[in-house]
Amino acid sequence: MKTIFIMVKCELGKAYDVAAEGVENVEQVSEVYSISGKYDLMMKCYLDDDQDIGHFVNEQIQTLPGIKDTFTMITFKAFS
Repeated sequence: MKTIFIMVKCELGKAYDVAAEGVENVEQVSEVYSISGKYDLMMKCYLDDDQDIGHFVNEQIQTLPGIKDTFTMITFKAFS
């Protein structure tokens, strides 16, 4: 299992709709946070080790209604 974070820029007034759509309809999205800065949302996603990150972002995230732009961060190790 690998973890990625996707920062999402939404169309004006669509952040809550995008967040709900991601959590409810994309199995790999575990959490969505509203954030400050250049992006509106940050999605935490868990992907299978053999799942292609590029295809996942392009086909399942960037196609959600209301998304204008994304920035993907790939994680290496979680510390706790």
